[in-house]
Amino acid sequence: MNTATFRALLAPSGQEVLQVAQALAPREADFLTNFTFLSRRYPAELARAALETAILREKATPKFPNTQRMYFTREALEQASAGEVSAYRAERYRAYSPIVDLGCSIGGDTLALAGAAPTLGLDIDLLRLAMAGANVRAANPANLSLSDHTLFVRADLTAPLPLSIISPLPSCALFFDPARRSGHRRAFSVHDYHPPLAVIREWLPQFPALGVKISPGVDLDELSAYNAEIEFISLRGELKEAVLWFGPLRSASRRATLLPGPYTLTDTDREPQSAIREPLSYLYEPDAAVLRAGLVRTLASQLNAAQLDPEIAYLTAEKQTPTPFARVWAVEDWFPFSLKRLRAYLRQRGIGQVTVKKRGSPITPEQLIHDLRLKGDLERVVFLTQLRGRPVAIIAASAPEI
Repeated sequence: MNTATFRALLAPSGQEVLQVAQALAPREADFLTNFTFLSRRYPAELARAALETAILREKATPKFPNTQRMYFTREALEQASAGEVSAYRAERYRAYSPIVDLGCSIGGDTLALAGAAPTLGLDIDLLRLAMAGANVRAANPANLSLSDHTLFVRADLTAPLPLSIISPLPSCALFFDPARRSGHRRAFSVHDYHPPLAVIREWLPQFPALGVKISPGVDLDELSAYNAEIEFISLRGELKEAVLWFGPLRSASRRATLLPGPYTLTDTDREPQSAIREPLSYLYEPDAAVLRAGLVRTLASQLNAAQLDPEIAYLTAEKQTPTPFARVWAVEDWFPFSLKRLRAYLRQRGIGQVTVKKRGSPITPEQLIHDLRLKGDLERVVFLTQLRGRPVAIIAASAPEI
């Protein structure tokens, strides 16, 4: 879709095509059939744009609350944050005005930031800027306050920022979302972002209040030169993104945040030393955000728990402590790993279905389940991991809620 086709889609005749496309409840697999139907009645480019929009609106449902009025490109939707994550991040900006959304794309983060303060969105892509404006207007059609608080400007972020209109500068804060995809290719290094992360060195002297969205799988060694807090955010147990917080937006060195909640865990001045113990009554599996933030020992201290191995993130404790930062299982038994012994143990107890979790084990869960050849009605979780460097199997069941 280009900007001319998008403008046609926004016109009353284009909205009619879009309504017909959405009524088809289209799926990717049915694209050709639906496109053939629509293009017999409407111009082909408009039919294609309407059909793509209808499909992307359905795909966007898990991320945004009002997708049936929003507009997307495929790449922009893949990179967009979930609305709950954007809303959480925007809370850090409430003391600042205005906010500049650098690389605003289709405006997903702009919507959240504009709820905190007037927001300027910058992007080089004219189509995405046009979609961002439409998405802001669609967010609450009965209340134009968001539109009143937003302005979109085309800008190349590798050139000096066109922020001379912003005053006073000390109250301004920036949010930067560099592109981490090019077509179907994903950028794994911060040096390959567009623009690369290093561009922020030009901004920080004048705009120290800066937040940067980066990939949660970032190589932490690449961030060693930046004096920033790094926050890892998970949503309903799935690690979603990382954020660098600079200057006055920084409030820790490392942070793990779980949504909804929010529940947040930060590093302490002195990282506690975690004891190494054999499996006790309960086994904890920390959330991925805790793992990426390097806060396993901090969590262990909160839970009065120990590690099974210095290199393994499973924790164990004699008493169960409620926590949002880890899943917990009741340990039934454990022993040095042996396929023969594990098979005999499970069969003797009528355990026919197992979920296999592993850390520090070369065995694939699918292969183990196949090799066990179990029969029975009971279910258990089998953890394949290490105890002081040696392979063990831990059999566990869901712990009761307390």
